[in-house]
Amino acid sequence: MEPLTPLETLCRIVLRGREYEAQTATDYDGGEAAENIDGEDGEALSVLDDSVNDSVEEELKSQFEDLAEDQLAEVLAFCWVGLGTYDASDWDEAMEAATEEGQGAIAELMDMPMLASVLEAGMAAFELSCDGVGDLS
Repeated sequence: MEPLTPLETLCRIVLRGREYEAQTATDYDGGEAAENIDGEDGEALSVLDDSVNDSVEEELKSQFEDLAEDQLAEVLAFCWVGLGTYDASDWDEAMEAATEEGQGAIAELMDMPMLASVLEAGMAAFELSCDGVGDLS
């Protein structure tokens, strides 16, 4: 299958999706040593907590907004295949349903848990991979 969306673009969405998912809001303001900060319930906050970086969210959303309507529908359809909502053999049906979402697809994609993983799984169903595409390390 030759996707409508360039593979480099799909892989950039995967990369930004990973960065977006990795962010966890925290109360830590950076003014104290992390080991001295406790959560509201007295539990220690994780050293992995990070401040939410709005620019990553904005960049991911911008990437979706820059896609043509058929490409946006394709990304959503890949995700649905990755989630198991549709099977790869039901691609035409998935694309039709995703096209009906229109610009609402952006909100659905932004709210999708594990966006990067499900997009990759959907792409893998069509033997598409980000291996060797750009710098994903």
